[in-house]
Order: sequence, then C-alpha cells, then structure tokens
Amino acid sequence: MFALMTVNELYRSFLADLEQVYERPEAAHINSMIFESITGITRQGLIKDPNQKIDAEKISLLKDALSQLKLHKPVQYVTGEAWFYKMRLKVSSSVLIPRPETEELTEAIIAYLRDRPAAAILDIGTGSGCIAIAIKKNIPGVHVTAIDVSNEALAIAKENAAQQETSIDLMQLDFLDEKNWASIPSFDVIASNPPYIPEREKALLDKNVSAFEPHLALFVENNSPLIFYEKIAAFGKTHLKESGKIFLETHERFAEETAALFNDGHYSAEIKKDLHGKQRMVIATHRYR
Repeated sequence: MFALMTVNELYRSFLADLEQVYERPEAAHINSMIFESITGITRQGLIKDPNQKIDAEKISLLKDALSQLKLHKPVQYVTGEAWFYKMRLKVSSSVLIPRPETEELTEAIIAYLRDRPAAAILDIGTGSGCIAIAIKKNIPGVHVTAIDVSNEALAIAKENAAQQETSIDLMQLDFLDEKNWASIPSFDVIASNPPYIPEREKALLDKNVSAFEPHLALFVENNSPLIFYEKIAAFGKTHLKESGKIFLETHERFAEETAALFNDGHYSAEIKKDLHGKQRMVIATHRYR
C-alpha cells in the first residue's frame, strides 16, 4: 500500500500514527525531521511537490523509523544526528542528546573566550563532544582537552570533531578517581555538564529519556547528588590557573548548593538562569590566596 502513495499521503499517514503517541505539534516536528533525514525532502519540498514518489528502500526505512518512534525512542537516536550550536553532530545511545540549556552554557564560555583566544580548556564528561567542538570551532586558537569515562562516547566525539574539522585532545579517564588527576595539566577554563540527576528522580523523567539515554551520563546516587561538582571544585584548586573560570550546567534544584561549594574562599561563584528562568548554570572564578 505504501508504495502506491505519494509523499504527501505517506507524510499524512505517518503523522496520524505518530499522533497516537505524541501531541500534534511534537508529532509534526518529528515527522518532518524523519522525512527530511531519510528522503531528503523538506517540509517546503513536500508543499512544492506533494505528488512525488518515494522508492521502496526509503519507504522501508521510514516504516522502521516509525516503529522505533512509537516506542518513544528519541528522534535524534533514530536519525543518528542532532543539531547543536549550528552543527550537525552524530549521536547514539552512548551519548546524551545535546540540550538547548547546554547551548546556553556553551555560548557563555565562547563569549568569555573571545578575549582569550589562546586559552586552554578542559571539558569534563564530553559525551558527543558538543561543548568542546563548538568552542574550538568558534575560537580556533584555543587548546581543548575533552575527557570521558566512556570509550564509546569518545569514539562518537572523535567522529564529530573530524566531521567539523576541529582538533581536540580526547582522553579516556575516570574523573571521579583522584589518582587520575596527575595526568591532567592546568587550564584557563574548565567546562562540564556532568551527571546530576538523583536516581530517585528516574521515574519522573519522560520515557524517551529514561529508557534510551545513557544512565552513566544522567544519574548520580541519591546520597551524593553533587559528587561531580565536589570533585571539580577540588580539582580546580590545583588545576585551574589564576583567575581561571569554571562553567557548569546544574540541576535547577541544586544550583544554590552547587554555587555554595565554590563560594569557599578559593572561588567566587554566581548562578545564571537559562532562557526559561531556571537556575541551570554556575560560573566560578578561581581566587588564589
């Protein structure tokens, strides 16, 4: 049946199926992304030529994608790509899907570095490499080191860096193990979007997050939700250069507590709100005594 349909008929049929799972605006957005990714036909192209045909192979791919989407698999994992800071990046279930709030954090870092074009930057828990690559692409003179405990994530970051024609140093390293810190030099800027969701909040998340995104990059133990920030604060005392800055994405409920970790005499910290007015960023400046 599908083979006899025009692209417009296919689009409408798939949209009707997606609306069984998603609200109409989200279903329409997802449908457009899938059709463009698999067929190359944009929404504008569909309007311009609604009667064009799609070959059987692409119809098969569309049907497979629809099956995955109806199981709540994120569209970015279905297409294998996500947009971040005007870049098309590869993603897989080994890395988090980049979020708009992470773009805001990256924008703050890039704005700070415009007057420091030769700075050294460390990205802790790089995942897809989105923060590190965006920094290097926009401030080419900086030196960026990106670390992650996951070799699978680093493989994705390596592909993305090559695709974006950027050179960053990638290191496989368990940052929580302080014995590994001796192998890391000093930096002008430390950036991180670390795991910060307590395990007890797993049930509160949308299924497309809890069932598909990597738990290693999302969750921390209930009794130590600030573990990564505590380690970063300790690490910065010996590995952040004088007047250097730390840029962190945080859980909105723990922003005050995170900032308090850095307002200890070694740093001065401020909380920044995202575009939705949520406290999602902490920026700390190193103060040498």
